[in-house]
Amino acid sequence: MCNNCLYLFTLLNRIKMKKTLLVTGGAGFIGSHVVRLFVNKYTEYTIVNLDNLTYAGNLENLIDIQGRSNYIFEKGDIVDKNFVNSLFAKYKFDGVIHLAAESHVDRSITNPLEFVKTNVLGTINLLESARNSWADKFSEKLFYHISTDEVYGSLGAEGLFLETTSYDPQSPYSASKASSDHFVRSYGNTYGLPFVISNCSNNYGPNQFPEKLIPLFIHNIKQSNDLPVYGDGKFTRDWLYVIDHAIAIDLIFHKGRKQETYNIGGFNEWQNIDLINELCDQMDKALGNSPKTSKELISFVKDRPGHDKRYAIDASKIHTELGWSPSVKFEEGLEKTISWYLENDHWLENVTSGEYQKYYEKQYR
Repeated sequence: MCNNCLYLFTLLNRIKMKKTLLVTGGAGFIGSHVVRLFVNKYTEYTIVNLDNLTYAGNLENLIDIQGRSNYIFEKGDIVDKNFVNSLFAKYKFDGVIHLAAESHVDRSITNPLEFVKTNVLGTINLLESARNSWADKFSEKLFYHISTDEVYGSLGAEGLFLETTSYDPQSPYSASKASSDHFVRSYGNTYGLPFVISNCSNNYGPNQFPEKLIPLFIHNIKQSNDLPVYGDGKFTRDWLYVIDHAIAIDLIFHKGRKQETYNIGGFNEWQNIDLINELCDQMDKALGNSPKTSKELISFVKDRPGHDKRYAIDASKIHTELGWSPSVKFEEGLEKTISWYLENDHWLENVTSGEYQKYYEKQYR
């Protein structure tokens, strides 16, 4: 091929590859890692991050890419149908990666209606905007809905969640996510909307809001506060390092089969009490505690309602079809996570004090 022809071929390919993607919840824990990955890896894309900046949305998670030419932040609520419609009209999105959700089980028990509004109605608003905006161009578009393994309910001592496992949600949170999953599939079946869904196990890593177990206990150990453990502490979860999840999302978005579901898991089951003991050991080492003292902070508290006994994901499908597998072993990932929180005291202090919520006003107003 002549040099001029090669140049034109490359140029046309680059033009063809240009996309504008909407990432909802992109200032949250998982979302910020997805946004960063896409902004850095796909410089020809425009990544629009939509986040309402509620208690778990934190723009400080994305300071390092804030000035990038292919990154745009929009503050808004997916529950606001007119606002969502206006974004689709403004940006002409080629794809949606939908992560925005209320996600903490304890909060869902206290206020289930908030979870219905955000997780169900918000998802329907996005689906409607996508359906109406994309119209007859479905073949060029994709709606990627990020869900959770909690929609499958609870496992006994044996077995794994498959993509074909029947739904059996046990909390208002998991019920709201199950409902949103069903609506996504219904839009695919009824209107032909191209979609993929992934259901992931528990994530951990940098930037996680400290209501979740690992960052909460890191913070409590630093402050010499109690480490409250539900029930007997023998509830089992499958843990996945958040950057491995972001990589899986990238693969599914670009190479996954449309109208399919992919389970993403770490093949990494831990009972809560064993995880907490490992965390205490690593924190004592990191803080130089001698003798080791962190385990003395463990206290067992009344179990929460609807507490699922065990989750475990079979991630064979994404491994076989897309070649993905977790790259970070749990002990290594936990060490990295602890190091990040200890080296980013200001982030944790801003989050626990609420100061992080002033960042948007300072930066954008």
